[in-house]
Amino acid sequence: MKKIVAATLLLCATSAMAEPDMDKYNKSCAVCHATGAANAPKTGDAAAWETRMAKGMDALVASVNTGLNAMPPKGMCFDCSDEDYKALIEYMAKPAE
Repeated sequence: MKKIVAATLLLCATSAMAEPDMDKYNKSCAVCHATGAANAPKTGDAAAWETRMAKGMDALVASVNTGLNAMPPKGMCFDCSDEDYKALIEYMAKPAE
């Protein structure tokens, strides 16, 4: 339960951060995260993102930079900054409306 609360608080606390660059999302992230290809957590599926968000944003950004499982290093967004990754992760982890 503590992890769920922590993840929710993290998501709420960081939601005031920069808006994601949707061009970067569409060219790099959406390929897998829109459909769940290669077991990627789907955009808007808060339950799928819950355990990932509980790791903390720094750990998630590190995973993007180095690659994880089927996700290649940098998530194929070679012009993304760590701030871009944070905004994109927050966008994808946000519950679908």
